[in-house]
Amino acid sequence: MSCSKSCPMTPALLGAVAGAAVGGALAYAYAQKSAVQKKGCCGTKGSFKVCVCGGAGGIGQPLSMLMAMNPLVGELCVYDLNIAMVPAEGVAADIGHLERKCKVSAYTLDKDDKPIDKLKECLTGCDLVLVPAGLPRKPGMTRSDLLGINAGIAKNIVEACATYCPNAVLGLIVNPVNSVVPAMCELYKKKGLDPRKICGVTSLDIVRANKFVHEISGVPIEEIDVPVIGGHAGTTILPLFSQVPAASGIPASKIPALDKHVQDAGTDVVNAKGGKGSATLSMAYAGAKFGNAVLQGLAGNDTTECAYVAMGADEKCELPYFATRVTFGRSGVKKVHDIGKLSDYEQGRLQEAMKQLKEEIDAGLAYASTTSLA
Repeated sequence: MSCSKSCPMTPALLGAVAGAAVGGALAYAYAQKSAVQKKGCCGTKGSFKVCVCGGAGGIGQPLSMLMAMNPLVGELCVYDLNIAMVPAEGVAADIGHLERKCKVSAYTLDKDDKPIDKLKECLTGCDLVLVPAGLPRKPGMTRSDLLGINAGIAKNIVEACATYCPNAVLGLIVNPVNSVVPAMCELYKKKGLDPRKICGVTSLDIVRANKFVHEISGVPIEEIDVPVIGGHAGTTILPLFSQVPAASGIPASKIPALDKHVQDAGTDVVNAKGGKGSATLSMAYAGAKFGNAVLQGLAGNDTTECAYVAMGADEKCELPYFATRVTFGRSGVKKVHDIGKLSDYEQGRLQEAMKQLKEEIDAGLAYASTTSLA
């Protein structure tokens, strides 16, 4: 399987957002607006309805703000549980004061409520649903334990989406992504729905790889677009530096360390926060980047972004789920790209990544075999 080179995003869209700083976020939003104007968006500005499930959490709050600032978004729904760090109504009220036309609404459920019973108004008419939900992995918790908990959380949301917005694109930011996405896609298949409406959001791996290459090479970051394939955890994350002109000057001897730097970047953030938090701000930025790619596609501007999706027979991939470059069009996923030519080092790493990824996919498929959507 190979991935063809896509058109890089415009310099405006790749402008940096410094964490949740208001100035940076404003720059991001204005950059998006500029890019839409330059591309000649075929859709109506502010015509899309977006929901952020888990919108009152550490990732959800900045992600909700960034999506509300996207000129393609006309309505934003912030959904969370009443045990969230702050009430969803507070997040919506706060974001609702931004100088944007976007309408912002809040929906709060009790932890024992089922989304399918309570979120009809919230999800009906949604074009994009972003899901930064689930629990973090705690000491002593196995991957199987985490999957059992978070797949259940994802299932409840996906079940409601299947009922009220089956044509929406779902971007899952629920760990372990490598297992949860296959599980949810298989449940969509059982329901007779398109599994490619569900995508695993892997954009943070690309964001990090781009930044690290920029720091080493000095090449303007808007000229860097590192494809990252495989999965979204540990050794399954495989950045293809050999396909990036900006990385051509990096000695081959330093590529393994750079590769590991991308894999371990999340841990670096956890350590820097003294174990009191994880990569929430950069993940929100990456989630908004993915969301913008989807909305641009829905608006008629085909846009390419790496994502973790179901593989079809045409892709000739050894695994049923894989992260690679994906072009989003008017109906969501339009084309899944080949991974392209790999270096000898990347060929070896691909085998390592696929071995681990297969195990994690199988865990997701096993979960899906035990349940169905309502």
